[in-house]
Amino acid sequence: MKHDKSFDVLVCGGGHAGIESALIASKLGCSVLLVTLDTKAIGRMSCNPAIGGLAKGQIVREIDVLGGVMGLATDHSGIQFKILNQSKGKSVWSPRAQVDKREYESYVSSRVLNNNKIEVLQGEVVSLLCSKGRVQGVVLRSGARAFGKAVILTCGTFLNGLIHIGQKKIRAGRMGESGAEGITEFLLSLGFVAGRLKTGTPPRLDGSSVNWNKTSTTHGDELPLPFSYETSSFDPPNVACHTTTTNLNCKEVIQENLKLSPMFSGDVGGVGPRYCPSIEDKVSRFAHHDSHTLFLEPEWLRSDQIYLNGFSTSLPEHIQIKALRLVPGLEHVRFFRPGYAIEYDFFSPAQLKSSLETKNLSGLFFAGQINGTSGYEEAAAQGLIAGINAAKLIQEKEPLILKRSEGYIGVMVDDLITKDTLEPYRMFTSRAEYRILLRFSNAHTRLCAHADKNNLLSPAREKKIRASLALIDKMLESLNRSVLPSKINSKLLALGENTINQATPLKNILKRPSVTLDSLALNVLSESNKEATAREAKIEVEAIIKYEGYIKRQQDQVDKMKKNESTPLPNNINYFEIKSISNEAREKLSFVRPETFGQAMRVSGVTPADISALSVLFLKRT
Repeated sequence: MKHDKSFDVLVCGGGHAGIESALIASKLGCSVLLVTLDTKAIGRMSCNPAIGGLAKGQIVREIDVLGGVMGLATDHSGIQFKILNQSKGKSVWSPRAQVDKREYESYVSSRVLNNNKIEVLQGEVVSLLCSKGRVQGVVLRSGARAFGKAVILTCGTFLNGLIHIGQKKIRAGRMGESGAEGITEFLLSLGFVAGRLKTGTPPRLDGSSVNWNKTSTTHGDELPLPFSYETSSFDPPNVACHTTTTNLNCKEVIQENLKLSPMFSGDVGGVGPRYCPSIEDKVSRFAHHDSHTLFLEPEWLRSDQIYLNGFSTSLPEHIQIKALRLVPGLEHVRFFRPGYAIEYDFFSPAQLKSSLETKNLSGLFFAGQINGTSGYEEAAAQGLIAGINAAKLIQEKEPLILKRSEGYIGVMVDDLITKDTLEPYRMFTSRAEYRILLRFSNAHTRLCAHADKNNLLSPAREKKIRASLALIDKMLESLNRSVLPSKINSKLLALGENTINQATPLKNILKRPSVTLDSLALNVLSESNKEATAREAKIEVEAIIKYEGYIKRQQDQVDKMKKNESTPLPNNINYFEIKSISNEAREKLSFVRPETFGQAMRVSGVTPADISALSVLFLKRT
């Protein structure tokens, strides 16, 4: 860029968060400049070759209903699809897909590069242009400037990134790519509070060196479900993955060399993710276990490059190889690339509003790992929300704020801005107190109104979503009809259920634990049962009927919380002057500056007594 140029939205970073930000802002009519360190790396999957998983699958579904691209990209590039947790209740069923990393990257980068409202620039943002408390643009290392009405920072692990492999240290954003320096220091000069986190990645194995006969094979679902409501004619491959397990000999090698791991030698100051521990963490924290499962996942179709899920490590390369060659199937394993840990800067997300706009600087948004999160799905969701709200800010419209009861995205954003970020944040179903309401199969029911109000969907996706909702209504209506004992008792006996003595509504029979729509072979659909839309509609209908009482109870809880949840708090409260609350509450509330009573109630360190005192004072002031 030879001359200063102006855009509506400037997006810094070409990862999952940056892609969703740029695409949705352009969908909402904004001109967008996407600045990335490497235009050839847009959409690159830097870690595992998978999308979705526990709670993350629900997030991808929510992204899809709100106009994001991640679900479509997954369906386009997926090589194995599976619904996890099917042995448990439907509220925690979660879709997951293995993907072809190259196809995924190609698909999303083409969506960005072929968008005529997005200009892509290879460069590094080192500072911001600000005036009177509002961001006005960015400055690149080259000296070029770009002006914008909103700036979204999606820097991933690139902020002062430092890779650790044993005692070897490499300044990089990820292996083979330079990090970003300068923007952290500039933000600190504006008064932002930063910290340091770490994450890790396992070695990439040469598949030709693996003895596959000593591993176990796992496949996806025979009748898979797509992630995107827009996807049609869904018939993906079902490529096998494999598993093996570590053993006592492998464990002993790792234990003997823990002192060579930067995480244990004190070289790494950043805190790692508790729920995605390195192999060093596993043998140290779970010393009573002599073995751990390893997943061998192909990184793309017909690839010899294998992602060793479960063996994240920063041990020296020769120790990694020594330990793995003691594992069944890996006796002669070779690496394409060793595992490593990466340490990077992040900014406390308590400095953000619910819209992901910073509280200190109007027009500046943070999304992704800069907010202390970990995971593709969490980053993409934040990017989508930031992109929507940057456009809304420019258009002088109300931001899109999702409640905790409306989606996992709402839970995540609320957690980020109210809780202490002591480690990389990863989404789990257990984080959602209303998870019975937040099923993967009802994302469209929950969020369609937001999509309509904000004009987020393409005509094709909107049409498919409305057809799915209509199908669910049709099925529920059909289950209101009664069935005679002569028509149903033989099926009930076959299922070990008590028979009925009089005409009974089908939905009452479906409430029985062992009864499903398929087991009754009910003709409630004219559509083929193999059609993905119909199969998913049945999952949702069964959930609605079987969990009716639980759903009503949680909805009643949501309704009772609404008043406190949405009651606004003034932005200029001086909490240090409030003597009736604890010292910790004064400090935490002064830093977080909650926007509503609901947020204040969830700030770490704020007790019910503090909230009671605050409510009395607040009511007096109003």
